[in-house]
Amino acid sequence: MNNNIQRIKSSEIELTEKVVSIQRVAKVTKGGRTFSFSAIVVVGNGDGIVGFGLGKAREVTEAITKGVNDAKKALVRVPVNNGTVAHENEARFGGALVLIKPAAEGTGVIAGGAMRAVFESAGIKNVLAKSKGSSNPHNVVKATIKALLSMRDAYTVAKMRGISLEQVYNG
Repeated sequence: MNNNIQRIKSSEIELTEKVVSIQRVAKVTKGGRTFSFSAIVVVGNGDGIVGFGLGKAREVTEAITKGVNDAKKALVRVPVNNGTVAHENEARFGGALVLIKPAAEGTGVIAGGAMRAVFESAGIKNVLAKSKGSSNPHNVVKATIKALLSMRDAYTVAKMRGISLEQVYNG
């Protein structure tokens, strides 16, 4: 995974939020069942900044609000090249394995629900993605962000190698 992850302050940018999943969980006590809700929320600015969070509360709206606040604390920048990803990549988190491929202009976001929310929030408009293994939304979102963070664009590779951008493309 990329060691130079850059954290972003949420107060400086306009963020959109997408609710990925809401789960009703029950705690069995002596007096009966106590219900609460957990919500996974993805936020992003549509231009390469994305984050996710988990909120838990007795009410759905409170859980979503807590999830949004948690996501704003974990914003990261991911590379976006002309509305798609830089290269093919795959990542694993827990039982979830995700495969991400760049796509041509006009393809759209071809991905499942949890992955789709991450791509749309990050501003990736053309991508082919497949979720293998576990379909647990927690792990799928984490694996997708892990895959996006481990990607490097051509500018980063050129800077790291100390060569020009043309040499990266031409070999």
